[in-house]
Amino acid sequence: MSELFDEVDEEVRREQLKKLWDKYSIYFIALMVLIVAAVGGWRGYQYLEAKKAAEAGAAFEKAVELSEQNKHAEAEKAFTELAAKAPSGYRTLALLRAAAEASARDPKAAAKIYDDIAADPSVGAEWRDLAKIRAAGLVLDSASYADMQQRLEASAAAGATYRHSAREMLALSAWRNGDTTAARKWLDAIAEDGETPPGLRSRAEALQALLPPVAKS
Repeated sequence: MSELFDEVDEEVRREQLKKLWDKYSIYFIALMVLIVAAVGGWRGYQYLEAKKAAEAGAAFEKAVELSEQNKHAEAEKAFTELAAKAPSGYRTLALLRAAAEASARDPKAAAKIYDDIAADPSVGAEWRDLAKIRAAGLVLDSASYADMQQRLEASAAAGATYRHSAREMLALSAWRNGDTTAARKWLDAIAEDGETPPGLRSRAEALQALLPPVAKS
C-alpha cells in the first residue's frame, strides 16, 4: 500500500513540475539567453579592450622610437594622435610625452598641455601633480611669483610627492622676482626636510648664499 502512495505522490510531483515548466519555461529560457549573451558580451568587451591596449602599446613604442631618433616633430604628432584615441592609461602617457616633445619647440604650448592634464579630474592624482611640476618648470623664467605660488603651493606641502621640486622652483621664482622673504621661506623648508635630496639641498644652500643678509633688529 505504501508503495502505491509513493507512486501517486511521485506522479503528483511530476504533474506539478510539468505545470510549472509549462507556465514559466519561457522566462527560464529567456534568463538563460540573457546570461549567455551577457557573458559573451563581456568576453567580447575584454577582447576589444585588450586589442586596443595592444595597439596603443605598439603605437606608443613607435612614437618613442621617433623621439629617440631626434624626430621630435614626428614624435609629437604621433603622441598627440595616440592621445586622441588611446585607452585612458596610454592617453595620459601620450599627452605627457607630447608635451615633452613640444617643450623645445614651444614651451607655452607644452605648458598648456601639462595644465590641461593637471586640470583633468579623470587623470590620476600623481599624474596631475607631475603635470603641474612640469608646467611650472616651463614657465619659471617668465611667470610672476604669484603665478608660481598658485601653481605649486599645494604641491610643496609636507608629504606631497613632488614637494622638493615644487619648493625649489618656488624659491627660485621668489628670488628672481625680488621677494627675499618668500625665497627664505622655501629655502628653509628645503633645509628642514630630512628627505630633501642631497643635490637639491646643495643648490638651495648656494641660492641661500646669494640672498642679502637678514637685517638685525
